[in-house]
Amino acid sequence: MVMPIDNLVTWLNFAGIAVFAASGALAAARARLDFVAVWFFALITATGGGTLRDLLIGAPVFWMRDPAPIVLCTLAAVMVWVVPLRWWPSRALEWFDAIGLAAYSVYGAAKALDYGVAPVPAIAAGVITGCVGGVIRDITAGAPTILTKNEIYVTASLVSALLFVVLASVGIIAPWPSVAGFTLGFGLRGAAIWWKLALPRHKGS
Repeated sequence: MVMPIDNLVTWLNFAGIAVFAASGALAAARARLDFVAVWFFALITATGGGTLRDLLIGAPVFWMRDPAPIVLCTLAAVMVWVVPLRWWPSRALEWFDAIGLAAYSVYGAAKALDYGVAPVPAIAAGVITGCVGGVIRDITAGAPTILTKNEIYVTASLVSALLFVVLASVGIIAPWPSVAGFTLGFGLRGAAIWWKLALPRHKGS
């Protein structure tokens, strides 16, 4: 099944790049790193998930063909570098991450469908796109990854990608699958941030 990418999904891609880059740059700035490191964190956070997705679905790696993602990452790094840290809300990184997570999860699933990937693996591609960049950022920073913090994160990504793919597969016209997928995923992640929601941990033997 091949589905074309609508205009809203394209904008979600750029939004995901911008806010993930900002979250990576902010993590580096809070660690008091130099500008090159801030730019590098912006780049790997914004491109990590999409790079793995493209390799898995057999697509050209997106930022190797188009300079726009690198330009967006650079602009985000500059913005974070020049704005004093005290001006950033304490939870800015988490909210940037939430926007990027939902946007990228929808876009990743849409791009996989566009390349003829079946619905179930397309959902997985959306989750990979939404989650891997943040994980790479945390590992590179030497911080606990979001996966080990017992927060609703991957679940929110899964909800975004799943709802988008289901609605697109049953023929709901664009842009409503994108709107629904982004809104529900961001809403779930936002609720988890605001009310500190988490799934139950494994109880062991």
